[in-house]
Amino acid sequence: MALEITDATFDEVVLKSDKPVLVDFWAAWCGPCRMVGPIVEELATEYEGKAVVGKVDVDANQEFAAKYGVRNIPTVLLFKGGEVVEKQVGVAPKATYAQKIDAHI
Repeated sequence: MALEITDATFDEVVLKSDKPVLVDFWAAWCGPCRMVGPIVEELATEYEGKAVVGKVDVDANQEFAAKYGVRNIPTVLLFKGGEVVEKQVGVAPKATYAQKIDAHI
């Protein structure tokens, strides 16, 4: 299951991780976000132990969404070594996200 990442846990979970971290910036009212949600959950299961997969609710946690320039949701960022290495704005097929993770494992 994807981790619920908050402004309070972002630094520890995402920026200090020794594995690639896929972060889905989403909101409950966002239709396209509901399409990406199940994909993110599947990726969390498939990449368990190889990568961290989490979600940030932008309504409740605005600090890091603002810091990384998330203006449209869903936005999925892939972090490695505390830096953004991949970005996907809008809905994409599961294979797109998997390729981004695979490139950094």
